[in-house]
Amino acid sequence: MEPTKLTRRTVLATAAALPTLRSAETARPAVLGGDPVRKQPFHSWPVWDATDEAGLTGVLKSGQWGRTAGGKRCEEFEAQYAALTGTKYCLATANGTSALICALNALDIGPGDEVILPPYTFVATLNVILLQHALPVFVDSDIETSQIDARKIEARITPNTKVLIPVHLGGSPADLDSILEIGKRRSLPVIEDACQAHLGEWRGKKLGSLGDCGCFSFQASKNLNSGEGGALISNNETLFDRAFAFHGNGRARRGSSMTLSGYALNGANLRLTEFQAALLMSQAKRIEAFAKRRDENAAYLTSLLQKIPGIRAQKLYPGATRSAWHLFMMRFDQAAFGLSRAAFLKALAAEGIPAASGYTPLNKEPFLANVINSRHYKKVFGEAAIRRWHEQNQCPQNDRLCAESVWFMQNQLIGPRSDMDQIASAVLKIRNSATEISKLA
Repeated sequence: MEPTKLTRRTVLATAAALPTLRSAETARPAVLGGDPVRKQPFHSWPVWDATDEAGLTGVLKSGQWGRTAGGKRCEEFEAQYAALTGTKYCLATANGTSALICALNALDIGPGDEVILPPYTFVATLNVILLQHALPVFVDSDIETSQIDARKIEARITPNTKVLIPVHLGGSPADLDSILEIGKRRSLPVIEDACQAHLGEWRGKKLGSLGDCGCFSFQASKNLNSGEGGALISNNETLFDRAFAFHGNGRARRGSSMTLSGYALNGANLRLTEFQAALLMSQAKRIEAFAKRRDENAAYLTSLLQKIPGIRAQKLYPGATRSAWHLFMMRFDQAAFGLSRAAFLKALAAEGIPAASGYTPLNKEPFLANVINSRHYKKVFGEAAIRRWHEQNQCPQNDRLCAESVWFMQNQLIGPRSDMDQIASAVLKIRNSATEISKLA
């Protein structure tokens, strides 16, 4: 396929549609020796002030550093985050992976079970399924939204399917109307992997609150950050009590609905510390202001990029009333640009605009094939089922998505509006000189 030629008429039309980008019409890209668009780093992350410091030193001086040592900050954060998400219950965990592990164990997912998930997600979504010796069943991506394609879920359901795990990738909602309807009709619980989706919304309700439970991460890059940390939210008391017990080595919570007291079931130590809880409570005071800034900048950046041939910004489903914009995702059309994605990313970096290529196909990871072919999986599922899994493990739209994706990070969206002008200007500069850039070694 021949690259789309960018004529002077097209350049002028694009610049006219983008008055803030007119200077990019004739500017020489930095990778070709020109001046970079941006010479200073984007907004630093994390953001902290004296409030955060006071919270941490308060825990230090109290001598109560863990929730089992008399501390109350974990409980205070849980109440705060439940209120923020509009749910009855919140369980603070060591990280987002721990929250997902608690969810699967609360639902009694184990050997012989199948779990549906997308192939375009962080590896933790897969790893927690493998830890249960359950079988991960991938459903192809919707290339326009970068989310699981809900239209393809039912074809992957079998009598062994026990749970659906949609991922709100980049903080943008998956198609929850369709997914929740399938879950209800097929009697399948839904775990929302909302690890990147703090304050995201579907039809006005917070992501993570619509399924049977939702799981969040507070890892260092996340929009709400305590270095490491996580949370499970739910309106289901039974599920919550089982998750709570599992996260504390099986000990039931006070006032639990569980019939057994003391050690009610098996478990692990997946607790959050009081230090992290204190930090999360102070960090949460600024999360809405940053979320609003990301909303505004993402909408503006989308309006700029949609005028540039070869760039397709991620779409949102009609029911998505808010994205968390943990990632600003777009697709790069190599043929339209006449430039490889690798060369495009290198040229962007030269302009002072860092960007990432995103995830690789999770369903094709070599380690996964090794796990599925292991003696443990063959013993549980049988060799015939393992062969079928390999035959059906095809996600062609996701392969294409992984080859085209370009990401900007959430901290690039919390600066002034002029930062968005610089991002779009850099893209346009590279677009206008793509033929010359493509000739570089």
